[in-house]
Amino acid sequence: MTHSGNPFGQVLVALVTPMTADGEVDWPAVEKHIDDVITAGADGIVVTGTTGETSTLTDPEKLKLVEVGKSVSAGRAKIITGGGSNETAHAIELYKASEKAGADGIMIVTPYYNKPTQAGILTHFRLVADATDLPVILYDIPGRTGVPIKYETILRLAKHPNILAVKDAKGDFSEVSRVLNQTDLLYFSGDDANVLPHLAIGASGLIGVTANIAPTPYRTIIDAVNRGDLATATAEHKRLEPLVRAVMTHVPGTVAAKYILHGLGRIGSPRVRLPLVGPEEWEAAIIEDELALVKDVPGADFSNFRPDRNAAAGGALPKVHGTTR
Repeated sequence: MTHSGNPFGQVLVALVTPMTADGEVDWPAVEKHIDDVITAGADGIVVTGTTGETSTLTDPEKLKLVEVGKSVSAGRAKIITGGGSNETAHAIELYKASEKAGADGIMIVTPYYNKPTQAGILTHFRLVADATDLPVILYDIPGRTGVPIKYETILRLAKHPNILAVKDAKGDFSEVSRVLNQTDLLYFSGDDANVLPHLAIGASGLIGVTANIAPTPYRTIIDAVNRGDLATATAEHKRLEPLVRAVMTHVPGTVAAKYILHGLGRIGSPRVRLPLVGPEEWEAAIIEDELALVKDVPGADFSNFRPDRNAAAGGALPKVHGTTR
């Protein structure tokens, strides 16, 4: 299922971190959810990424997620650790520890909040990539970090032997094509609504939030694109559209994905950690209206959907806070 030369997989789930009602990581639910998405077609799992609430996880939790992922996957899917830090020294130590914990690859996000220059971004990525032997995915998401990885910087980073891929959440398709023409980098769609367009211009796969709920359609899309069957890929893309809209449009993807997974009975609580909160009444109503339009999506049967707005309301303060050091 994985392309030659691609050490990450093609259908990668940006994994939510299931939590109890009081905001502690629900480890049995984590194990079950990882097994569920792999069984449904995922061949890569990104733990501790944005969708996994990396900003409010502790370092020990992040490392345990890698260990649990490796144990549950048992070689069926690659385990990629995401997140990192906007402090270069902390990011280096975290990724070193993740490698020791068994990660198959790392995904490094552009330093957020600091708003470094391109020279600072270049140095950050190079130093982190120097510190590990694992293959690296660059995560380009200026909507969250405040700064893009510019084309010229990507070309320079592509020369690093450990930097093999980009997760693109920038949506500049002309730049993606330009980089694919100029480098050997693999590209992963980081925008659920644009998975098929990214694949159509040469992307290698996706790292998706909606895939927490329905990995199988993405497996179908990837397999269809691999064999040149655009009609099948397009039909699946169209079927997924209402579900993608429900997950990605009205509240943060983490919040919507947990709300939906809980309503489907696949996780025990929809709880997120503050400052994230569950959907307000009007937001939940819109999400549920969107879900009513989902038809014939494998793994997403909403005939017995039982959303719980009260359980999702608010956010949790965990017992131990995350830290940048």
